[in-house]
Amino acid sequence: MDVKDSNGTILAEGDSVKLIKDLKVRGLSATLKRGTLVKNIHLTNDFEEIEGRVDKTVMVLKTMFLQKA
Repeated sequence: MDVKDSNGTILAEGDSVKLIKDLKVRGLSATLKRGTLVKNIHLTNDFEEIEGRVDKTVMVLKTMFLQKA
């Protein structure tokens, strides 16, 4: 199964993506702002999720809120 962003573009290991919506981070009082760039993503076993590093923190992000940069 291919991993796709919100527009249906196929994502690959090491791609860069940006957020299309402000997201609240569970466990922190932080919010990731729309347009935040996430570089060098890592694909997970779940085709609806990717791992990426944001501000030196590795986070799991849903692909429905991402757009390939």
